[in-house]
Amino acid sequence: MFKKYHYTSMLLSKNLPALFFILSMSCHVFAQQEMQGTDDIDRKIDVLMAKMTLEEKIGQLNQYTGDRDATGPVTVNSLKYQDIKEGKVGSMLNVRGAADTRKVQDIAMQSRLKIPLLFGLDVIHGYHTTFPIPLAEAASWDMDAIELSARTAATEAAASGIHWTFAPMVDICRDPRWGRVMEGAGEDPYLGSLIATARVKGFQGNGLGNTDAVMACVKHFAAYGAAIAGRDYNTVDMSEHTLWEVYLPPFKAALDAGAATFMNSFNEFNGIPATGNVYLQRDILKGKWGFSGFIVSDWGSIREMVPHGFAKNNYQAARLAITAGSDMDMEGHVYIDNLKKLADDGVISVDLINDAVRRVLRKKFELGLFDDPYRFSNTEREKKVLENLENKLAARTVAEKSIVLLKNTNQLLPLSKNIRSIAVIGPLVKSNIDMNGAWNVRWDNDHPVSLYEGLQNKLGANKKLFYAQGCGISDTSRAGFAEAVETARKADVVIIAVGESADMSGEAKSRSSLRLPGVQEKLIKALKATGKPVVVLVMAGRPLIFDWTAGHADAILYTWWLGSEAGNAMSDVLFGDFNPSAKLPMSFPRAEGQIPVFYSAKNTGRPVRDKKDLVYKSAYIDLPNSPEFAFGYGLSYTNFSITDLKLSNTKISQNEKLLVTCTLKNTGKYAGSEVVQLYIHDLVASVTRPVKELKDFRKIFLNPGETREVSFTIDKEKLSFYDQKLEWVAEPGDFTIMIGNSSDHIMLRSSFELIN
Repeated sequence: MFKKYHYTSMLLSKNLPALFFILSMSCHVFAQQEMQGTDDIDRKIDVLMAKMTLEEKIGQLNQYTGDRDATGPVTVNSLKYQDIKEGKVGSMLNVRGAADTRKVQDIAMQSRLKIPLLFGLDVIHGYHTTFPIPLAEAASWDMDAIELSARTAATEAAASGIHWTFAPMVDICRDPRWGRVMEGAGEDPYLGSLIATARVKGFQGNGLGNTDAVMACVKHFAAYGAAIAGRDYNTVDMSEHTLWEVYLPPFKAALDAGAATFMNSFNEFNGIPATGNVYLQRDILKGKWGFSGFIVSDWGSIREMVPHGFAKNNYQAARLAITAGSDMDMEGHVYIDNLKKLADDGVISVDLINDAVRRVLRKKFELGLFDDPYRFSNTEREKKVLENLENKLAARTVAEKSIVLLKNTNQLLPLSKNIRSIAVIGPLVKSNIDMNGAWNVRWDNDHPVSLYEGLQNKLGANKKLFYAQGCGISDTSRAGFAEAVETARKADVVIIAVGESADMSGEAKSRSSLRLPGVQEKLIKALKATGKPVVVLVMAGRPLIFDWTAGHADAILYTWWLGSEAGNAMSDVLFGDFNPSAKLPMSFPRAEGQIPVFYSAKNTGRPVRDKKDLVYKSAYIDLPNSPEFAFGYGLSYTNFSITDLKLSNTKISQNEKLLVTCTLKNTGKYAGSEVVQLYIHDLVASVTRPVKELKDFRKIFLNPGETREVSFTIDKEKLSFYDQKLEWVAEPGDFTIMIGNSSDHIMLRSSFELIN
């Protein structure tokens, strides 16, 4: 078990003198410098800091936003460029482009010590080329594709003068009402940890200092995805056990992958806002985990401790944040206005400031900015990289891999390219900009491919595409239904594009209702009544509820928001040029009343074992406990069998490994990929365990008739959990192994025992 430092509980008192912490930090900093005394960067930092005034040091912890693409509430600041010239700014966000970053860096080079700026930007799912939203990419269950997406984004962003992206978001979320679910990897900590690793590797490439890499910023530390009621910026309330077991693993995985920076979160944990939370930042991240990078606040989160009721004013908020380990103040103006006075008043030690400054300067040295402040601001390289056509091909490939086939009655899909006519109906058929989804980088000439354009590209001018809008996204009127029905009757098959608009998901876009907005589902009913085969494409940034459509549509594709190549990717899947292979990274509820619903629930003392016997059981009287579509679910145009489960032993000791094998066969007529998923249930433990936990998976491509042996290795690590003392242990006992192609479709089952 990790040790909580003795000063932790004391620091949480807002009236505690800082002397004890000052002494502790001084010893830590001096010891760290002694250990790293031979390091060239440390020597350079020592020399530089010896020249810096306290005001210049504090300036390195101050981040302002630029004049465009604001991503939060902006504080009017007409003096920010003067502050840069005076060495009072360490970083800028929302300044992009090789020319613009060079201009602003020029101002920094007029400062006394000529310390270069860091330029940061929210590069969430692409920079110039937009990839699918992160939740869609998570559905690919393809780590190479996810790393490729981040690698491409990093290459483009770095060529445009960007040093630092505020990604990946690794928050586990089990409440699709939360708008930022689109930015994460879904509900599972194992899958989320693998994705966090892939994204960090993609962003940081072969290492900081390369001009095709950007610093990753892992966010939001910690537990932001558990915001109560799915309402953005809201409080979080959970046990430490849940924190460690569910919400922290992706952060630890990102750190182990070498993530350069972390961002704290807007929420509180245990009644303490994360920005001022010593336990999260000092004890866990910088203490137990040994994180040596720096932590940036979320936008204005230091000053927001005042409305939280945790700080009386910005002076106190600055003390709480720097003491807790928040190194840089993003667009808060709190450090720049208060840290010097706090030091002068003897409330905080300059050693606290020095530690934060060292962390920031180290990254600037690692990026090579002291050697050449403009090394990322090369307009010729920028033009060449942004015009690279391979990036669009990569975006199309990742988009194809992100589309989930939810239903395919009578193998309606794939459609034949010889089909005579298609009715394409719905509010999102001809939408372009919505295809980028939330958190995309805006460009004046951006033109993502719409579904209609993708179909035209696929079929050419000789095929008949009949179009009708039917209704707008949020319309309450059915005025367009008659035209849509008449259009459907003229065609052999009907493709309907419904869902959310891009501005209905993302930050500050929480929704209380997850139903298809407006009259969209009524439009689907009207078109289904024509008797024509109906294919529904749902475009959204989160799991939506469409229970009537789920039960009555002939085929359903969940296409999320797919980015620059959206329409082309959707057309590739519709006509079988790509066989869908994606699996849901989140459970889709039947109704809002089920939320949160997730696969790794616990049995309770009164579990439902028989759907017909719900009396005095943990159940609803009007709805099944199960989701509409389960975690890990997704169909293919072909069929697969999973057979011949074999275990190398029925008992293993703590230092032994268990080999698990099975046979995967493509029994259909199309080549395709299947995701073989391994789940484990610890039957009896000192802390109750979920009914199943994802522990491994393999995504395997097979031609028709092809067979492959699939193997998994189970060791002590895969069987471990946090016990009552929060110690990571594997307890002796019986375990069930489950293998299937989704969490609710287990095809093979066996058991083994772990012994001492």
